[in-house]
Amino acid sequence: MDLSNLQYAEGSKQSNNFRRGRGHGSGNGKTAGKGHKGQKARSGAPRPGFEGGQMPLYRRLPKRGFTNRNSKIIVGINVSALEVFENDTVVSVETLLEQGIVKNPRDGVKILGNGELTKKLTVQANAFSEGAKAKIEALGGKAEVI
Repeated sequence: MDLSNLQYAEGSKQSNNFRRGRGHGSGNGKTAGKGHKGQKARSGAPRPGFEGGQMPLYRRLPKRGFTNRNSKIIVGINVSALEVFENDTVVSVETLLEQGIVKNPRDGVKILGNGELTKKLTVQANAFSEGAKAKIEALGGKAEVI
């Protein structure tokens, strides 16, 4: 292989600057892919979403509420999900990811108190509910906020 043999991988090269309207031999002459007549065949066709003067959909629908930019998405994990770990294990967000308990930690992981726990664990998470903290510490484990 040398520089004269280099070529793009098949299907990877796409061009959007195809020259339309350059004669019928080009395969895209005459109407240049716009069909015959009509508003969309001419220059100055209406913008996307224009409904011919009718009140457009984006203005007909009610606008309600707002999105708080400062809100965080916290993933909740129940204490019962921690049963997969061995005794005296340090459970962190990374170990939860490895086990597949958490798929995407988003802005943080909170341990919730639903279910039973039978093992002594050191759990490191962003937040704990009161019930979860009590269940972890009742077995001699630790609930560490990171």
